[in-house]
Formats: sequence, C-alpha cells, structure tokens
Amino acid sequence: MGGFKLWKQSIRDEAQICQLRFSTFQLQLRGLHFTVSLAKMPPSTSLQLRRLLIHHLSSTPPLPSRRLLFPQPSTHFYNSLIRPFCSGSTTFPKTPDDPDQKIAHSLSAELLKNPEADLIPISQRLHLNFSHIKPTPSLVLSTLNLSSEAGRTALGFNQWLTQETGFSHSDETLSFFTDYFGRRKDFKATHELLVDNKEVLGPKTLESCIDRLVRAGRPTQVLGFFEKMESEYGFKRDKNSLRLVVDKMCENGYASYAEKLVKNSANEIFPDEKICDLLIRGWCVDGKLDEAKRLAGEMYRGGFEIGATAYNAILDCVCKLCRKKDPFRIDSEVEKVLVEMDYNGVPRDVETFNVMISNLCKIRRTEDALKLFNRIGEWGCYPNETTFLVLIKSLYQAARVGEGDEMIDKMKSAGYAIDKKAYYEFLKILCGIERVEHAMSVFKKMKADGCKPGIKTYDLLMGKWFAHNRVDKANALFHEATRNGVEVTPKDHKVEQRYLKKPKAVEKKVKKRETLPEKMARKRRRLKQIRLSFVKKPKKMSMR
Repeated sequence: MGGFKLWKQSIRDEAQICQLRFSTFQLQLRGLHFTVSLAKMPPSTSLQLRRLLIHHLSSTPPLPSRRLLFPQPSTHFYNSLIRPFCSGSTTFPKTPDDPDQKIAHSLSAELLKNPEADLIPISQRLHLNFSHIKPTPSLVLSTLNLSSEAGRTALGFNQWLTQETGFSHSDETLSFFTDYFGRRKDFKATHELLVDNKEVLGPKTLESCIDRLVRAGRPTQVLGFFEKMESEYGFKRDKNSLRLVVDKMCENGYASYAEKLVKNSANEIFPDEKICDLLIRGWCVDGKLDEAKRLAGEMYRGGFEIGATAYNAILDCVCKLCRKKDPFRIDSEVEKVLVEMDYNGVPRDVETFNVMISNLCKIRRTEDALKLFNRIGEWGCYPNETTFLVLIKSLYQAARVGEGDEMIDKMKSAGYAIDKKAYYEFLKILCGIERVEHAMSVFKKMKADGCKPGIKTYDLLMGKWFAHNRVDKANALFHEATRNGVEVTPKDHKVEQRYLKKPKAVEKKVKKRETLPEKMARKRRRLKQIRLSFVKKPKKMSMR
C-alpha cells in the first residue's frame, strides 16, 4: 500500500512538471509577486527551479490572496479621521514598468548581496544570470544609482561589462563609475578604473574626478592629480583643464590652493582673464574681501582687465559682510563698488542687479528691491529668470500675495517658464505664512502650466490641511494624487492647537469669600434665632 502511494505521488509530480514545462508561473512568496517563464530558461536552470517549485508546493500551506498581500489605503480610512492623521498600514513598492528599470533592479539586487554568502565571484554570477542582456549607458547609470551600498562590488560589475558582454566603455560611462566611487570617497578604486581605461578617458571623466576630489575636501590631492594626470592617465594639461580645476576649487572655497596651482603652472600654462576672475570669485566665496581686492590690484598692474564677473563677486561679498555685521551700511558700501565699476569702464549687467536685489530681499527690504527692479532698464538691462523668482519669493514672504501673482504674470509675459521646483518653493513659502487657500490657487496655476505635482508637493499641502483640521481638503488631495498615479505615503500629522475644537468647560460653582458686612449680618441673624429660641411661645387658644 505504501508503494502504491509513492507511485501515485511520483505520477502527480511528473504531471506537475509536464504542466509547468511550457507555461508561465505566478508565485507569491513572502509578499512578493513575480512571474517566471520556464520555456525561455536553460535546461539546467529550469530543472532546478522545477524541483524547488515542487518542494514548495508540497511543503508550504496555501498562501492568502493577492488582495490580502497588498493592502491599499481605502477611502474610509481617510474619511474616518477626526483626530491627527496616523498611518497603520504598510506600503509596498511598485515594480517598475520599464523593462530597463526591471533589469537594473535585478542587477542591483545581485550587486547588493553579501559577497561572503556566495563563493562565486560577482562577475561569474552576473554572467550566469544575465548573459542574454546587452548593456546600455542608461542601464549602467540606473544600476549604479540603485546600488549605492554595493561598494567595491561595482568593480566586479565593471569587469562583467567589459569582459563578458562585449560592452565598450565611453567617456560618459566611465564618468558614471568615477562618480559612484567618488561619492563613497573610494579614490583607490577610481585610480584602478582610470589606469585600466586610459584610451577612452575624456573631459567628462576628468570633470567627475576633479569634482569628487574637491567635494570630498581633498584640495592637496587635487593639486597632485593635476600634476600627474597626463603621465599616469593620459589627460591633457592645457588651459581648459586648468580652468576646470580652478573653477571647482574656487566654487567650494579653496581659493588659496587654486591660486597656488595657477602660480606654480604659470610657466607652462599662462592664465587668462577668465581664470583670474575665477580666483577673485573664489576669495569672495571664502568671505575674504581683502584678498580679493589684493588679487584684483595685481591683475590690474599685470595688464589684465577686471570683468563684470569679478566685480559682481566683490559686490556680493560686500553685501554679505554688511548683512552679517551692519545692514545699515549696505547702501554706502554698494555705492562704492558701483562707482569703481563706472570709473574702470565696466558696465553693469543683469547679474549685478540680481546680486543687489537678492541681498535686499534677504534683509526684508522688498520695497527697495522693487524700486531697483523698475530702474533696471535705465542701464540697458532686462531682468532674467533669477530676477523674477527672487522677487516673487520675497513678495510672498512679505505676505504681498497679490503683487506676487502679478510678478508671476510678468514673468510669463517676458517669455520665462516656471518649472516644478520653483512652484514648490512658492507653495512652501505660502504654507509657511499660513496662506493655504492662496497656496491652492498657486497649485492650480502649477497644473495649468503643465507641471505635474509630485510626492513632495502633495505631502506639503496635505500636511498643512491636516494641521488646519481640514480633513476633507486633505482627502480630496489624496484622491487626486491617487488618480494621477502619485504614490503618496500616509504619514503622521498633528492638528495645531489653535484649530482644534475646544470643548466647553463646565463652570464649577466656587464658593465666594464672605465680606465683613455679610459675615456680621449672618451673625446677627443667628444670634436673633438663638435669642428667640428661649422665649416661651404662647399656646393657641382653643375654641369654646
């Protein structure tokens, strides 16, 4: 009888194998839903998967339905909120619909595995599982962005790309890897990558290397890299590469190192006016106005002309120092710089006005900034996108919402488009000053201009409506986000105390303190009662 049961079980297993041979599976394991096709797999892999599936089908209890595995927030959940909004549900990330993104997620999952758990090298594992894939630059970038914690495993990914798939690196794809290792401050891996791919190195890879070294706070290494980059890596040492290094170092506050580099390489690469302007800007970024003026004097004596870029940097530095030390001196100090510009024949440009307007707005002198904006045409300049955005934000911050809307219309009529990021900043300011109704009108303008709101925009407005105890408005925004395909995650929100409905307090009868005249009157009444209690009361006369 036992042999008959085993024979019956083996027939059932063979039937399951035949049924699974040319069909497609849908598996639900631990909350994951995915599809497996056996017909397209190699025989060895499909056989192993069949054994795993048969073992799973015979050993595990039936799983709940997909609806239970993937709970979705319901309308009733949001409509039932009267107290502060609280999330009790778990959200599951959606699988990307783009095929390249699916492959990138699969590659990233392989890279993020613990290397000690599997003895097979990462390049061989990728070759076994992804031999049918033809990598593209976008796929490489997506995989690296999703694998931020993979570390040195990315070198194995690069080895698989170059050796197994026949993928040929370009300057762009190498810059992806240098950016990746630079974010992790793993410059030894960057060195290995550059040495192995000397023949395809270009300006994008050079810019990525310099940028990551500077942002990691290693200016000394930048100087050494510039000295040996031609001999070790094959980068060209010319005026363009020197300008790139100076620009990156001055932008991040390393003007002293940049000036040292320019002076040491002056015999080989003579600096031009643009490099000198960058050095002046670097000293101004550091807030060292004396050093900037010293360098400007050396340039003038050396026969260089100081351009509007250098003067704008000096003007910005003067405004910052005045805002920090004495805001009342900003007008006089700015006037000195402008007079010097006029004396040297340097015309004012739109950036000059942008510097003055932005600094006036930062000290809440919006009216003076508007006057300057109206006079900008006297010097033959026209406001650009930055000018409008700074003024709009300043007007909203000052609660002059009507004028802010007019400035938005002026900006559109001037031919400038407002992007999603700018609209989000407007909404953030309006919500910060508690003008939520006006923020909703700006939100409608945002959608009318073709800007699709994202998760941050919906979270900002929903959180503000919940803080104002307007659950109906927040629910309407949630339903709108759901219809538009925006994955809004429920969060905890607290209703502000001033918007809560305060219950009417029941007034307790507090016994008042007796005054002296009331006390004396009460004593007299009591004494009279006691005195009359001793008086013999007359008996009632009976009727005869």
